[in-house]
Amino acid sequence: MSQSSRCRLPFALLVLLASNLSLSAHRRDEYLQAARLAVDPAAVQLELALTPGIAVADSVFDGVDRNGDGLLTMSEQQAYASQVLAAISLSVDGTPVGMQPVGLSFPEREMIRRGEGTIHLRYNAALPRLGEGEHRLFFQNRNRGDRSVYLANALVPDSDRIIVVDQRRDFTQRDLTIDFVVRGGAAAGSAGLWVGGLIGLIVGAWLTRSARAFIHAAADLR
Repeated sequence: MSQSSRCRLPFALLVLLASNLSLSAHRRDEYLQAARLAVDPAAVQLELALTPGIAVADSVFDGVDRNGDGLLTMSEQQAYASQVLAAISLSVDGTPVGMQPVGLSFPEREMIRRGEGTIHLRYNAALPRLGEGEHRLFFQNRNRGDRSVYLANALVPDSDRIIVVDQRRDFTQRDLTIDFVVRGGAAAGSAGLWVGGLIGLIVGAWLTRSARAFIHAAADLR
């Protein structure tokens, strides 16, 4: 296991444990909204897991099923994803960033009624070019403030160029601030190749000298 993997593991476990503890404490009369954000050098991915408790299941389902036929058409699902998105805001370094829906999944009505169904929504936000150094992302969820509970966490970045250094929430977890650092990519890689090449030249020269010395010594022995 690499050093970077060892450093990331505790952070990932903390996020997982915090999510599991909160999910296990989810009550029947609440609408649980769990947000997970992944920061990459050029984009932010938002995953929302929305789980209505039994007491609020019908109101949530009816909010999606606009024509009341008991079925959730693709257009109704897309409309709900847009409705949720309208209550969410995202900014990086104080500049608002627009998000686009990129995926959705809705359970059957009976699963929702039993409090076992989770709506999954995914959004993507393209970021402007971020320079190396410190940056700040602010996420806010104002969807269904009545009878809702919220979770918000930053995921472990997939890119080695992104380092999450801190995340702060308000007491409701509707608001999440993520402090992260962007590290150099191509420049650092070029420097590494240059250093590696220099070491290779030095080692090669040393081996050449050693080989010549060995050849001369062998010749003397003859």
